[in-house]
Amino acid sequence: MLGSGIAKGMIETARNFVGSYTDESRLVTVEYPEERLPLKEATRNFPFLVYDGEDAAPGLRCVACQICEKECPPQCIYIIKDAAKKPDYMGKMQFQPKVFDIDVSVCMSCQICVEVCPFEAIKMDTEYELSTSDRFDGLLLKKEDLWKSNEYYQKIHPTEATEVDRRLAEEKTKAEAKAKVDAEKARAAADAKKAATATAATPSAPTSPAA
Repeated sequence: MLGSGIAKGMIETARNFVGSYTDESRLVTVEYPEERLPLKEATRNFPFLVYDGEDAAPGLRCVACQICEKECPPQCIYIIKDAAKKPDYMGKMQFQPKVFDIDVSVCMSCQICVEVCPFEAIKMDTEYELSTSDRFDGLLLKKEDLWKSNEYYQKIHPTEATEVDRRLAEEKTKAEAKAKVDAEKARAAADAKKAATATAATPSAPTSPAA
């Protein structure tokens, strides 16, 4: 029948039009910003720095090795290493970044900085509401803007963060066991050296002359 295809198309269009108002599964419009869709766990936007403990400055995992700065394709990361080591949140002496800037107006969210970091110190954030009227300094994030707690990391990427924490805990356990073994070897070597020194310092008994 002539025009039947057009009629079928119009019926389908009308059905979809009505359904978009009555079928709850098809009410796709979100009244942003009053309503927000939950973000996927794999969502990524711009990098942030992870810190452990309560205080951000000593708790930064970053040791200013500058690998991420060298590997960044758009060269949007700028790092200056502190001149001297400082105690971290566990009291261990570590180098820390004196300056750590990321220009998010240049960042392409490629995540290469995350992949090359050997200390699990830099991760991808999910925050996307970063609009600003200042397109220069407003988009240049300083170290203080970038650091966020491990608890925050656990919140936005729970699966990944749990695996990272497990791996770091295993590495810490191995390092502590190795340090204990090395300390025992050093103590044993010191005791042996001390015993050898004492033996050498002991005068030998005089021998009687032959008859």
